[in-house]
Amino acid sequence: MKEICASSFSEKRWVLRPCDDALILTFMQKLGFSETLSRLLVMRHQTLESSSLFLEPSLRRHLPDPLILKDMKKAIQRLCQAIQAEEKILVWGDYDVDGATSSALLHRFFRAIGVPIALYIPDRIKEGYGPNIAGIQKFIREGYRVMVTVDCGTTSFNAIEAATGMDVIVLDHHAPEAKLPKAYALVNPNRLDEDPLTTQTLGHLAAVGVSFLCIVALNRTLRETGFYEARQEPDLLSLLDLVALGTVCDVMSLTGLNRTFVSQGLKVMAQRQNIGLKTLADIGGLSETPSPYHLGFVLGPRINAGGRVGESFLGARLLSTENEEEALKISEKLDIYNQERRLLEADALEQALIQVNPETPFIVVDRDGWHEGVIGIVAGRLKEKYHKPTAVITWNEDGIGKASARSIPGFDFGQFVHKAHHLGYLLGGGGHAMAAGFSLTKEHLPPFKEFLANELEKVAQDVDLSPLVLCDGYLDLASLTPTLLEEIDKLSPFGMGNPGPKFIFSDVVVSSYALIKDEHIKCRFTQGDGVNIEGIGFRLKGSPLGDMLMEAKGRPFDLLASPKLDTWGGKTKITLMIEDVALPSLSLKKVG
Repeated sequence: MKEICASSFSEKRWVLRPCDDALILTFMQKLGFSETLSRLLVMRHQTLESSSLFLEPSLRRHLPDPLILKDMKKAIQRLCQAIQAEEKILVWGDYDVDGATSSALLHRFFRAIGVPIALYIPDRIKEGYGPNIAGIQKFIREGYRVMVTVDCGTTSFNAIEAATGMDVIVLDHHAPEAKLPKAYALVNPNRLDEDPLTTQTLGHLAAVGVSFLCIVALNRTLRETGFYEARQEPDLLSLLDLVALGTVCDVMSLTGLNRTFVSQGLKVMAQRQNIGLKTLADIGGLSETPSPYHLGFVLGPRINAGGRVGESFLGARLLSTENEEEALKISEKLDIYNQERRLLEADALEQALIQVNPETPFIVVDRDGWHEGVIGIVAGRLKEKYHKPTAVITWNEDGIGKASARSIPGFDFGQFVHKAHHLGYLLGGGGHAMAAGFSLTKEHLPPFKEFLANELEKVAQDVDLSPLVLCDGYLDLASLTPTLLEEIDKLSPFGMGNPGPKFIFSDVVVSSYALIKDEHIKCRFTQGDGVNIEGIGFRLKGSPLGDMLMEAKGRPFDLLASPKLDTWGGKTKITLMIEDVALPSLSLKKVG
């Protein structure tokens, strides 16, 4: 990769994605693609054979046999047995969007086949993450003999050990330890004893993706046993809106099967068949065709708000309901909780920023009484601002801290948490490479920080952890047409693992700017020939980049931005999503 900017106003390195010009020509000649589309596909390591599936994701071509996952066959056999014997089945979920969508997915499937199941989402504050002994024993007394945990359970050793008289099936994706809990079946593509090829192919799934594979296998087995001879078989594709929502909101990589799930799920969501999602979209003012942005920033935060500051079960109930009146009441309540969450988040972020030492290789901030429901968001904000692994800790009255962590490419925080727990620095924890949670005591905080520093130093010897942004080449403002952006949009859905293309626009000038909600900056950009295009940068006020945009009127610079075709209100216009800015003297000019 070629570095084209050593230091931008966001203190990032701009790196041009590698590209083989000969291969671009081959794409154009053999596939009939435009130069722009061919270049973008080559930059994303697509081949002549893979590009058609990339551009037209298909479940028929992409969906694997779910039984390749360890314990999946065992889980399906037990669920079939429970259905035939009319045993009571419980689904124990998590309070975030992935947990809510996984729970609702199973609930809607079982309701469609005429088999009632119970949903349980624990209270975030009172019960914490995952199944607990008291809750399990309560459901055993009530006669439940099968429990399916979704988006949790992989590290629930004590709770599952205590489930005497109940068979526990775990559907999860969180990073496991070498030892696994004694569940009846544990389906997790990231199991350390899973086939490496399976982990490579399916390890990026959210829990809702694993849950969907489970119902695909269960549905097939029920069909083979004649279960549907007397009843209608459910339409599994109609549930892909939930799979898309959980995948995007859990910030899973939109590559491979996830890309197919989200691409097809967005089409299902656009049909507005799920009453809960339809109502929540209306409450959130979403009137256009949904995109990953809307899932992550309009629908997801509202569903999450129930688990963060309100009632944990609301998200799963909203996504499961068929009652319009109930959907409206829950959606309105979630919207109020989301407003409350924003206030709590703003206060905590302001207090956290005071503690940050920008000179350290990581960020760990802590305070008594921060709301557990917002520390993950605050960690994400700090990570975005400083590009460093970040942990935000809130302490309770007993001196026990609960932490939420966010990481940067190159440092796996989930695996670090498992290592720190094993060595005695933490009471417990787990998570993904980019997001994790853990608990610890106050006396363990100093050695934990020292251990984190040492681990980061080791990683930095092999991996460059400095912030960089991958660029897709150079464009002129005059070249931005609806036709070009329709070409670019063929690479969507965009998100983690498949970011929207970012282009460099050289010698751009800000002709005017305005503050939006006293936080975002909207600019009008011009280039030599007089072309004017609007751009917007989110949460830029007070940053070096934001200051530059507001002070650079008439001064040329190089702009890094993602073009977007906006169809809001029935009108079509092109908008630039501002990524970064560099002075021409600090970036290398276009060559050739």
